[in-house]
Amino acid sequence: MKKKIILMLVFALVLSFALAGCGGQEQEPNNEGNDPVEEPPVVETLNISIITGSTGGTYYPLGGAMANVWTNYIDGLQVTSQPGGASVESVNRVNAGEIELGMAMNNIADDAWNGKGTWAEDGPQQNFRAIGVIYPEVYQGVALADSGIDSIEDLGGKRVAVGPVGSGTMVLSEGVFRIAGLEFDDMTADYAGFGDAASKMKDGHLDANFGVLGVPAAAIQDIMTSRDINVIEIDDEMFAKIKAEMPFFSQFIIPAGTYGNEEDVKTINCQAALYVTPDMSEDMVYEITKVFYEHASEIADAHAAGRYISLDKALDGISTPLHPGALKYYLEQGIDVPEEIR
Repeated sequence: MKKKIILMLVFALVLSFALAGCGGQEQEPNNEGNDPVEEPPVVETLNISIITGSTGGTYYPLGGAMANVWTNYIDGLQVTSQPGGASVESVNRVNAGEIELGMAMNNIADDAWNGKGTWAEDGPQQNFRAIGVIYPEVYQGVALADSGIDSIEDLGGKRVAVGPVGSGTMVLSEGVFRIAGLEFDDMTADYAGFGDAASKMKDGHLDANFGVLGVPAAAIQDIMTSRDINVIEIDDEMFAKIKAEMPFFSQFIIPAGTYGNEEDVKTINCQAALYVTPDMSEDMVYEITKVFYEHASEIADAHAAGRYISLDKALDGISTPLHPGALKYYLEQGIDVPEEIR
């Protein structure tokens, strides 16, 4: 009996080894799901804003197009466009650190940097840096065709929109009118933004409207839907006087047919430029500058003034120092950067 039990145990042991051998190939350890999975790096979003101008001008829609392009092409950046009082307010708010980006006329930025004009009492404002030129700022004046206004000298006694208080347009209007022998007190001055003033013209509540805008300006075209207008000319003689006092300005020709004008009309222009807080990192401003010029065609698709954005003209009329990030990009592109703005 004992012998039988031993034989049965031996048989069971042999059988167990045999079954183990029939179990197939040795299984590789299955680490699926056990290895640590690499998570993609978390990109923190930088939220910044650009201050533009009144909703009826060029700055507001163009600034919105620029903000969209930066947001679309720069990882971790979200840019929001907001309306504002244009050049003077833009420079003041960027300078005060209240906003990161601003659009402004180059002559206004120069006044701020050197403590001239609007800043004559407060002195130099130098807490902002330039990125580059956006487009030519064209000083455009239009009058109702039956107003009797053909030139700046005809504005006396008329109802005239001169630009919002503190705006670059108002500062420029004040200077141009003075050179023509007129003060705001010589007319009924209105300080509405160009879009609001355009509505007043359509309703017959204003005789003339001035703005610093791209060509063509949608707000002027809007006036033409219900009113006949004249484009107010600044002739060669008047331009020479303006140039003597305001060297930033050039002569600009509004082509025939732009606003129903049968002939070319002469006026003046400076440059719209982009400014930034000096506190923004060099790398981020480099990317903002790069995307701005390299995707200019997409900005132009959204607003006609974008067609003027050009690396070749990026520094035309820039007299205040560049941000190091913008400077880095221009030097990489072989742009000749004057020492005084480096």
